[in-house]
Amino acid sequence: MRRSMSNFWVGLREAWGLAKPYFWSEEKWAARGLLGAVIALNLGLVALNVDYTYWQKYFFNSLQSKNFADFLRLSVSYDRVNQFPYIVPGFLEYLVVLVVVNVYAYYLQQMLQINWRQWLTRNFVAKWLADRAYYNISLSPSQTAGIDNPDQRIADDLNDFATNSLNLGLNFMNNLVNLLSFIFVLYEISGAFTIFGITIPGYMLWLAIIYSIIGTFLTQMIGRKLIRLSFNQQKVEANFRFSLVRVRENPEAIALYGGEEDEIRSLRQRFADVRDNWWAIMRRTKALNFFNYTFGTIAGNFAFFAAAPRVFSGLIQIGDLLQISSVFSQVQGAFSWFVNVYTDLVSLRATVARLHGFQEAVAAARIASQAGPGVSESGASLVLNNLTLSLPDGRKLVNNASLTLPPGAPIILSGPSGAGKSTLFRAIAGIWPFGTGEITRPQGSALFLPQKPYFPLGTLKRTVVYPALEDSVTDETVLAALEAVELGGLARRLHEVETWGQVLSGGEQQRLAIARALIARPDWLFLDEATAACDPGLAARLHKVLQNNLPTTTVVAITHRDAEAPGGRKLTLTPQALQTADE
Repeated sequence: MRRSMSNFWVGLREAWGLAKPYFWSEEKWAARGLLGAVIALNLGLVALNVDYTYWQKYFFNSLQSKNFADFLRLSVSYDRVNQFPYIVPGFLEYLVVLVVVNVYAYYLQQMLQINWRQWLTRNFVAKWLADRAYYNISLSPSQTAGIDNPDQRIADDLNDFATNSLNLGLNFMNNLVNLLSFIFVLYEISGAFTIFGITIPGYMLWLAIIYSIIGTFLTQMIGRKLIRLSFNQQKVEANFRFSLVRVRENPEAIALYGGEEDEIRSLRQRFADVRDNWWAIMRRTKALNFFNYTFGTIAGNFAFFAAAPRVFSGLIQIGDLLQISSVFSQVQGAFSWFVNVYTDLVSLRATVARLHGFQEAVAAARIASQAGPGVSESGASLVLNNLTLSLPDGRKLVNNASLTLPPGAPIILSGPSGAGKSTLFRAIAGIWPFGTGEITRPQGSALFLPQKPYFPLGTLKRTVVYPALEDSVTDETVLAALEAVELGGLARRLHEVETWGQVLSGGEQQRLAIARALIARPDWLFLDEATAACDPGLAARLHKVLQNNLPTTTVVAITHRDAEAPGGRKLTLTPQALQTADE
């Protein structure tokens, strides 16, 4: 039990850590205003519920006494009841006010929910992409708490958090206000009960408290394992969805390998994880539902049995009994709030744990981005000073290398596979966090083209000009670049929206990336096997295109085929060494 309470406070602290920033952000006044309006409307609903119990009492008493005048008045218009300071509305008035308050309470809650989700999404995405946290998480998942499926955490978990925390928070507030509103009413109207010579005033109140405490304790004992199962369900569902996305994104490769059977086995295994965890949830939920349905059904009729002796003795009428039952349900329901929303709390706790873990992983990854070789910009040459590069597991690829590369002639970097050429490429780009030493990049613009180009969603033009804005480059410039890399046939499709990473072949993708360089016109251009998917003749022509169209650009090319690249300074990267030779 102590452990459960500790987990509860930890979860509450984590939830507050996720919720607080929005209400203290640049949108705090709009957020607080909306929250205040929603709270006010919900408090109005509580007041209407209090009034309704009195209307119910007098309305049914008028039926029992066959008082048509009271019946008609209570159906249509309000009545000020003796010894009660509030106005009891007629049913029609009550209905109109109840509908309006309910509709706007929910409407404003939805407005607050989407505004909150929008702010959370912007905040999480910005932090995830800042300082290359997303990249460092992909490099070292073991160092970032094994964060899985960040896309799901941003798209689904943030939505669940904003929705469920608002629903549960308002529900808790309503129950608390209900409790404070009805507890004294129940104490007053339930009268006294004598047992074994002991008179217990307001006995229905004490029965509600005892009944709710027992229910809360048993609910926690039965359902506490659901927290872990719910957390795991979100994980296995995301893993299964990710596997489906992988098939969708790589249909050609799978088809060429004939890998359908392997994909089927993999998807079946991933779904088996979904199914097995779901069965565990079902079994635990079944036990919890047996208890909850029994508990709720007894609670719904408990007041009638407990108050029946006072009806038989003539102390109260049917209207009084209905009021007692209604008020008892409100008080008992407020005391049993934990029982009634337990499954929702379990789901929210799992969501909070995933988002909190994601936040911590992003923070750790952003700190990790400050590690690695220092990168600065100065002068006209590329300078490596005492550079050591390692893999995430600590194995060294380059050891204490120093080198100065002046601008001008092309630079060709070659070496055996696994020697660390691509790692050196990433280090010069300033994104590799494992290693020591200093890298001084020349002043001016630089563009890095990896072996596998990235294709954003959108038109072909957006794909070609990336990462520049689509409207910042004219169509004529883009068409000229496509023509230069022998992709003129795509001109008519410039404004078509497609998944271009799947439509274009590997060679076409790399040619399109070269077109990006022609448009960007950087001072330094770094190519990591950027023409490896092209035949040797085409690759040589592309390098010639770069040389002719970017005469002032210094090209640094990682390649296995020196003959494709124009002559210049050659670097050979061997395990833990850089060897240079001039041509």
